[in-house]
Amino acid sequence: MKSRFTKFTNSIPLYLKNKYTITILLFVFWMFFFDRNDIVSAVKLRIELSRLRSQQEYYKQELENTKQLQKAIFEHNENLEKFAREKFYMKKNDELLYVIVEE
Repeated sequence: MKSRFTKFTNSIPLYLKNKYTITILLFVFWMFFFDRNDIVSAVKLRIELSRLRSQQEYYKQELENTKQLQKAIFEHNENLEKFAREKFYMKKNDELLYVIVEE
C-alpha cells in the first residue's frame, strides 16, 4: 500500500506539491464557484445589464416619438381635436358618437 502512495506522490509534478501553488489554486477555485461574486453571477449580471441597456435605448426612442407626437398634436387645434376624438372618443355637446367594433 505504501508503494502505491509513493508512486502516486512521485507522479505528481513538483510545482503542484508546492504549498503556494495549492493555495493559489484553491483560492481561484473558491472565487470561481463559491464566492458571492463568482464568475457565474458576474456573467448573469453582464447579460442582464446588456438587456437593460437595450431596453433603455428602446424607451429613449419611444420617448422621442411621443414628444414628436405631442408637439404635432398641440401645434394646431385641429390636430388636438382629431386626436381627442380618435383616442378618447370625445364629442361635442350636440353630436352623437357611435363606436363600431369590428369582429
